[in-house]
Amino acid sequence: MPARAYWQGQIRLALVSIPVEVYPATRSGAAISFRQIHEPSGKPINYEKVVAGIGPVDRDEIVKGYEVSRGQYVLLDDDEIEAVKIESRKTLELVQFVEAQEIEPLWYEKPYYVVPADDLAEEAYVVLREALRAARKVALGQLSVRGREQLVSLKPCGRGIVLEVLRYADEVHKARGFFAEIPDNPPSADLLELATTLIDKKTAPFKPDEFHDRYVDALHRLVEKKVKARGRKILEDVSEPAPRGTNVIDLMAALKKSLGNAAEDAQPKRKPARVAAGKPRTSRRKRA
Repeated sequence: MPARAYWQGQIRLALVSIPVEVYPATRSGAAISFRQIHEPSGKPINYEKVVAGIGPVDRDEIVKGYEVSRGQYVLLDDDEIEAVKIESRKTLELVQFVEAQEIEPLWYEKPYYVVPADDLAEEAYVVLREALRAARKVALGQLSVRGREQLVSLKPCGRGIVLEVLRYADEVHKARGFFAEIPDNPPSADLLELATTLIDKKTAPFKPDEFHDRYVDALHRLVEKKVKARGRKILEDVSEPAPRGTNVIDLMAALKKSLGNAAEDAQPKRKPARVAAGKPRTSRRKRA
């Protein structure tokens, strides 16, 4: 468990209050970052705060500004911004319950684990968890933390409860602007059957440990090779992308070929029998 909680307070459902602690459920994955380097000297490049026509400026001369019109800014001091921050309340009021399938994945932003703050809170915590599970509902509320108010959901997760920060409506693009030109005609029954069969053959339990960021892994290998090669240029082999199909016939053929490959992958690999060249196979059993 992380050493510091993201939020501490109580979940309130009507007259019931449950003291809880909220911890981040995720952490930054494997990544590789680059610095910009001045090649002739090999030294990193630094950036300065500059004003056009003036040049570099001191940090104590910098304030926050909000652009109200082109080139016109309202200047705000830190204490003015701090004064309007929402007080970090210690209560998460559950104000609504919805069907879990009503919230599409694009609304979810970041998950957190919710745990009882002490032994006395466990009974009410378990009651809430099991009530949500039995009703197949997701609880909604707004959590005030670090100067802003977040829309959040609560749902059961194994023995615990997961809190997920949700995006507000103005943070999500309307889907119709992207999908309006896509035909709504149903595909042919044959194509649909082939695609469904392929999905069935490739269906398996989700195991996150089996997936890795191959690009990051390749970058790490490249860095190791560059170190050993003392800076010589190294170009990794990159396979050409497969050609895209242009019509339904190509799609049908591709689906059929994919099904064949999936069937071969599903069968156990058998090692061929090894027979010495020019010698007939004989039984190892001794004659009586």
